[in-house]
Amino acid sequence: MDRLAILKALGDNTRYAIYLELARAASPLATADVAESLGLHPNTVRPHLERMREVGLLAVESNPGGGPGRPQHRYSLAPDSPGLGLEPPSFPMLARMLLRMAEATGAGAEEALDAGRDQGRTDAPTLAGRSCLAAVEARMAELGFDPAVATEEQVATVAFAHCPFRDLAEERPDLICNLHRGLVEGLVAGVGGATVEAFGTLVDRAPCRVDLRLDDQVDEPLPVAGR
Repeated sequence: MDRLAILKALGDNTRYAIYLELARAASPLATADVAESLGLHPNTVRPHLERMREVGLLAVESNPGGGPGRPQHRYSLAPDSPGLGLEPPSFPMLARMLLRMAEATGAGAEEALDAGRDQGRTDAPTLAGRSCLAAVEARMAELGFDPAVATEEQVATVAFAHCPFRDLAEERPDLICNLHRGLVEGLVAGVGGATVEAFGTLVDRAPCRVDLRLDDQVDEPLPVAGR
């Protein structure tokens, strides 16, 4: 990256505010999302986004299902853009160290599934009172997977439009994708009211997705942790 161009781009107060908004977001944002969050008109936000994209600060993806007309553009920080202290720099390093450790110890898909399921069951009580589908959607949104839900009779499909761990998942899908799968399975088992019918990972399809078979009865509220 051209450091001088980056400094000039972020030297504008509006662009800096937009950049911070995108840095804090769990998933890519459309122009309208940024404008609404900052109380600006989309026509004001759009050229600032384009300027930051030109200097390499932002990545842009198109959502062809965004409605009539041209595909909707959604923005996120480029992989090598400065984090401005919002993300501890040790996190990416720690993730790669853990991947190397898993490789050295022979840990694979089954171990990743078990670890994910344990975490999912741990998370379940924090989503007390929600249906299973709502709990999965909420937790995946918090983690930055940008879930999109479609239902047909008793089957609900949750597609993950964004993978916050994509770089690592492309490197070791057997570990990262199965951690994700286990997390969803553990959450569903802990909440109750549905079963995981199928899980498509990065290897199987894009976007990744989970198919849930919903129970006929209304989901029971989760017990509050500690009671």
